[in-house]
Amino acid sequence: MIDSGNYVIKHGELTARQFIELWESVWGGAPSIEQVELALENTLFTVSICDGGRCVAMARMIGDKGLCYYIKDVVVHPEYQGRGLGRALIDELLKYADENGVGGTKVAVELAAMPDKIPFYKKSGFGENEAHRLKMMREIKTNR
Repeated sequence: MIDSGNYVIKHGELTARQFIELWESVWGGAPSIEQVELALENTLFTVSICDGGRCVAMARMIGDKGLCYYIKDVVVHPEYQGRGLGRALIDELLKYADENGVGGTKVAVELAAMPDKIPFYKKSGFGENEAHRLKMMREIKTNR
């Protein structure tokens, strides 16, 4: 349950500008607007939470709907953390998976989390596994 505030949960309405503003509020060094626009075009589902006209939290779901879903870019603006918004985002993403997968089957719902956020995700039902997440930042040298 979300604590205090006049919040509105929105599906599929996250803009690239809102994404960048939230990204900057937590991590800094946001990707370009073109990258974010392309990412959002190819995202299965976005959820955002607004307080009045201000977008204060976001998350997105990528994947194939058949075997796997991957939760990305879960951000709650620092001024709004600790109010249940992160839990509301996760609930909306899991609801999306429930409503769009194949009935009677199991799918993997995965995410990567910074060590200090692992307890939050464990409370939401996620567990650690033996896999190690690997990452490569690759410069794209040609335009699409």
